[in-house]
Amino acid sequence: MPMTAAIELRDVEKRYGALRALEGVSLEIAEGEFFGLLGPNGAGKTTLISIVAGLVRANAGTVRVMGADVVREYRRARRMLGVVPQELVFDPFFTVRETLRIQSGYFGLRANDAWIDEVMHHLDLDAKADANMRALSGGMKRRVLVAQALVHRPPVIVLDEPTAGVDVELRQGLWQFVRRLNREGHTIVLTTHYLEEAELHCNRIAMLKAGRIVALDSTRNLLETFSGLQLRVRLAREGLPARFPADVLAQDGPLYTLRLRDTRALEDVLLSLREAGIDIVELELQPPDLEEVFLRLMARHG
Repeated sequence: MPMTAAIELRDVEKRYGALRALEGVSLEIAEGEFFGLLGPNGAGKTTLISIVAGLVRANAGTVRVMGADVVREYRRARRMLGVVPQELVFDPFFTVRETLRIQSGYFGLRANDAWIDEVMHHLDLDAKADANMRALSGGMKRRVLVAQALVHRPPVIVLDEPTAGVDVELRQGLWQFVRRLNREGHTIVLTTHYLEEAELHCNRIAMLKAGRIVALDSTRNLLETFSGLQLRVRLAREGLPARFPADVLAQDGPLYTLRLRDTRALEDVLLSLREAGIDIVELELQPPDLEEVFLRLMARHG
């Protein structure tokens, strides 16, 4: 029996007047995935998330969360989902604990204090439990946003720019907690402008541009297909063998920057230099970079 997709979109379209924010987006995110949704500003990421969360209605297509249609089965779909939005929006007159209790109440949850305490502990909010929201720093408010999204223990968690304006210490603690939730079976969907975060955490990535998916693959495949490896090598003398198995991206005297197809090509480069009797003084292998992949894909679909 096939597993239920955590999030399923079929031919989703959204128009705002003449603007087509989403153009026939189809996407399936499996249960337990750590999935990245990337794209430049205006690509349609926030619109897509708003449709999944039931905050915006699509003009065409269907969306399901854990099998529940976000329009026809709104209550069930919403209970399955926890969304951490970009904007910091709070009632300033409640404490952190009161805010989380109220959020629990929206989902009909009583006697939820043990889980609230655990969430606050993992997000390092214990010391601020009785502080009013208006007294918190921006970083602390963002922690509360994450806590609010988790109070009803949703199986699917959407993080929309979760570390924007957040200090390094919180960022590390937040990712530890999110990765733990993922290990425990929660599906995580991440949008971020910090591409190194997506590269580090996401198993699979979709890239959006102008309302369309322009790439959808495992992070590893995207890196290997569109980026390749760069090798910086300083030789004992200037000059390369005539039939050399790598592209030269830059040269500064005997210092060369080379593009390799993959790690196997490194062996061919070393063999070629050795056979030509050219000694290597210094060598540095630079791994594939998701930012380079992103920029090349965006330019290709310009």
